[in-house]
Amino acid sequence: MDVTAPLQSGFAQIASALGCHDDYLVCGHRSPDGDCLGSVLGMTSILRALGKRARPIFSSKEPLDEPFLRMPGADELTSADQAVFATSFVMVDASDPSRLGDAARALFERASFKIIVDHHEAERCCADVCHVDPDAPSATCLVWEVARAAGVPLTAELAECCFTGLMTDTGRFQYQNADARAFALAAQMVEAGADVARIAQSFYQSKTLASCRLEALVVERLELLSNDRIAFSWVNEEDLRRVGGRWADCEGLIDVLRSLRTVRIACVLKDHGSEIRGSLRSKDGTDVAALARRFGGGGHKAAAGFTLTCPFPEAARLLKEALAGALADEMDS
Repeated sequence: MDVTAPLQSGFAQIASALGCHDDYLVCGHRSPDGDCLGSVLGMTSILRALGKRARPIFSSKEPLDEPFLRMPGADELTSADQAVFATSFVMVDASDPSRLGDAARALFERASFKIIVDHHEAERCCADVCHVDPDAPSATCLVWEVARAAGVPLTAELAECCFTGLMTDTGRFQYQNADARAFALAAQMVEAGADVARIAQSFYQSKTLASCRLEALVVERLELLSNDRIAFSWVNEEDLRRVGGRWADCEGLIDVLRSLRTVRIACVLKDHGSEIRGSLRSKDGTDVAALARRFGGGGHKAAAGFTLTCPFPEAARLLKEALAGALADEMDS
């Protein structure tokens, strides 16, 4: 049975709880990004350093992209659909079981002991022990703090996983969450052996040709709304077939729109056929997570996402109206 725990268990309490059980699965949200997988692999490393059996799993309909496969420990990642049950479960970079995906959620709900470590806003925490800190620059920052509290060796491998999450979730230290805490923890990770240049090259200097072609397509379809303050574009499955790409090649497309001088909010819709996934980014403090929650999604103030199941024309109309409304409400307040 789920226990609703306080959202702010201390790092020492998390570390102590990890030591009380022996068999763990570690998983983050579906369609994992760098922060999610960095947290999964980092937490797995901590558990193993404590002498525990820990298996990292992920929820994705597609194979992981190549940069993720270069992360330390990534060769042991197993799809949640193929994972073997464990009595204890650590959820990282998510606090709502629905964000795990069906297979991982079933494993989470069956587990007799649960821990959550996350940096997304949450009203409740259905686990035995929780640490939820929306002000943390990344979930891997919290994992790093747990490692320090647990007294495990701060290895180069652990540092690389945690730095990857911090670098990607701060947009290469360009977003609003790149605060003094982010740089202080980054310095610790680099001192422990994180190879900044190699990680940056793996994630930001290894584009596929398909991703470049998709970038051109998204720019060609660009719509500027609300006096050029909103950038909107989209991609679909036919586009991927045409350029010989995968959905992973769409990573970073929204940042191209966000970089436009007049743009305050950028939105990219990805039409998967059966569902439409939306990504939102802001660069001036506009809370896109609040907007995403209107469509059943969530995220951070400057970066959020959601999923819709309506036809694409309706999804596009709903988003354009909501985006314009969000800016209008701001001006009226």
